[in-house]
Amino acid sequence: MRLLLISNSTNPGEPYLDYPKNNIRDFLGNRPVRVLFIPYAAVTFSYDSYEEKVYERFRETGHEIASIHHFSDPVRAVREAEALAVGGGNTWKLLRELRDRELIEPVRKKVFEGMPYIGWSAGSNVACPTIMTTNDMPVVQPDSFAAFNLVPFQINPHYLDANPEGHAGETREQRINEFIEINPHVYVVGLREGTMLLVERKKIELIGSRPARIFKKGSQPVEVSPGEKLSFLLRH
Repeated sequence: MRLLLISNSTNPGEPYLDYPKNNIRDFLGNRPVRVLFIPYAAVTFSYDSYEEKVYERFRETGHEIASIHHFSDPVRAVREAEALAVGGGNTWKLLRELRDRELIEPVRKKVFEGMPYIGWSAGSNVACPTIMTTNDMPVVQPDSFAAFNLVPFQINPHYLDANPEGHAGETREQRINEFIEINPHVYVVGLREGTMLLVERKKIELIGSRPARIFKKGSQPVEVSPGEKLSFLLRH
């Protein structure tokens, strides 16, 4: 199993998908790969425009994409794909479209057979057992919260430590603590922007210049730096 799970698509002042493009290139390798792109998280822009934006960045890495919305049989498109990229946007809409098109199990099967999977933001969320640690509003209602379940832990992309002055609502950490209170056996990785997780076989590497924050019921949150061993996350 090979996964590249990216917290966010864009850092401030940079072009779309610019900061992770070299990681994407390394992940896919030197041989040109035609990647199947899933744009279903788009809400305020079209699938065509989303594909165009992602295509340009992947072209710079030496690879191409084709969006799944052009295929009359999306399940077959997944079965025949060399690699998969799942874009960010609204996680609720993404999951509903995936489930309505009966793509959950075909994607799982292909990934466990070795197909490379790249996700950013919502695309990283759906690699988890559920989307219950997303930051997005439920603008639509999928028939279940269950996602691809490629890893046994949850990710909170765009994780923020900030508690703005004058803000009386819950912090991101408090929201995650609510989740682990009700789901005590599940780890949650607070994945800060500019970072990503590389999952290969039974190893996980944190990539980027910032630490991740790991939450588990009964333990204090732990900061883990790039280079530290995270494989324990795959054993739960």
